[in-house]
Amino acid sequence: MQMNDKEHSPDPAGTQILDAEAIRRALRRIAHEIIEQNADLKSVVLAGIPLRGVEITRRLAEFIREVAKIDIETGTIDVAMHRDDVGTRAELPMVHASRLPLPLEGRTVVIVDDVLFTGRTARAAMDAISSFGRPARIQLATLVDRGHRELPIRADYVGKNLPTATREQIQVRLQHSDEEPDGVWLFKE
Repeated sequence: MQMNDKEHSPDPAGTQILDAEAIRRALRRIAHEIIEQNADLKSVVLAGIPLRGVEITRRLAEFIREVAKIDIETGTIDVAMHRDDVGTRAELPMVHASRLPLPLEGRTVVIVDDVLFTGRTARAAMDAISSFGRPARIQLATLVDRGHRELPIRADYVGKNLPTATREQIQVRLQHSDEEPDGVWLFKE
């Protein structure tokens, strides 16, 4: 089946880095790594950062269920009001409800996001999680790690390492979040 340019890219200037099948394989690999690194999966919580991190969390939980035959608990952790730039933005960020299975004490929380860039969103997620309790440990999973950290944060689980220039942009599109075919795109300025 041949696809037209509209189906290949949200913008003709972008280069597709991952298609739907590559995203599926990357998330399946991350699910296997989470299983391998966490002996007690019953104590693991996957916490997605809205919007696409929540969809990625849902998919990871499905893969873990298929492989380990366990329903892993999931939640949503909103970072909007925990960001260090919230007071400097022209507009207030959209706030989503945070929902985590409680208590967090003694548990491993895996923060899930689509793109890891400066590390500031991950730091904000850790701050938000601390308002719900003190987990035994926090891990980070991301579909794409593009580098350029401003904080000493690294992902424990990465779907694709994609070194970029600071002016380049990564755009993730997921069917359930964006009503567009799954894909990861690189845009150069």
